[in-house]
Amino acid sequence: MEYKSTAELSSLAEEENTSISEIVLKVEMEESELSRSEIESRMAANLQVMRDAVERGINNKIESGGGLVGEEALKMQSFLNSNPLEKDNIYNTVISYALAVSEVNAGMGKIVAGPTAGASGIVPAVVLALAEKLELGDEQIIKSLYTAAGLGYVVSRKATLAGAAGGCQAECGVASAMAAGAAVELRGGTPEMVVNAFALALKNMLGLVCDPVAGLVEVPCVKRNAAAASHALSASTMALAGIKSVIPADEIIIAMTEIGDQLPSCLKETSKGGLAITPTALKLKEEIFGKK
Repeated sequence: MEYKSTAELSSLAEEENTSISEIVLKVEMEESELSRSEIESRMAANLQVMRDAVERGINNKIESGGGLVGEEALKMQSFLNSNPLEKDNIYNTVISYALAVSEVNAGMGKIVAGPTAGASGIVPAVVLALAEKLELGDEQIIKSLYTAAGLGYVVSRKATLAGAAGGCQAECGVASAMAAGAAVELRGGTPEMVVNAFALALKNMLGLVCDPVAGLVEVPCVKRNAAAASHALSASTMALAGIKSVIPADEIIIAMTEIGDQLPSCLKETSKGGLAITPTALKLKEEIFGKK
């Protein structure tokens, strides 16, 4: 058994009357020659890293390399704790968690680079916030992470996950799409809905550039993770409502590749374009690294 596209992944799940996560798990078992329990144990370890990063980020000031971020999640969590009505809004929890993990990454803390370190706050934020809201156990969360992994794997085969090659659409864009698919599975959606959520999320982040200020994964990266995580939740809700992407997911992945190829190098992680060359960004770079 194998899959090279989201269409194949969805078809396999429907043919076997099972979930996308189960197909991804079965393929992993075949390829790795590890038992189900061994593979699930590894994903459980990833889940714990995600939880630890969220916990650290929302409760501590993070010392990032450039000092451009570090208190955003702490401020967000403080705001939610003092405003009960705001705390009940799952979007706010998603934002808080995404900021937390992204800041831990900026501070060289331990994260799960899924699909990349720069986009590491998105999947954890969505699945953990949803699981808490729906009171779901670790078994269900782990399944959703396999769904996210399977979708990311398809992109890695058909396109790229690197900001240096495809811009941030290939990092935060793909992470958002992975999280959207995982959210649908957590919420009881079908394989078709999972793929539609993935498509809805990715196609609306096409063209997103990678323009880190001072070459650091801090600005705009941390807040971009929060926005992309919120976007993922919206895409999952649309898919669950029966809204479909007119353009198939696999065609969107190819379009992302073509857009990435067309983006100039200054907008692909080089810090030579976009926000990275604004007057404020250049001043901050000089303050951090000195005048060159």
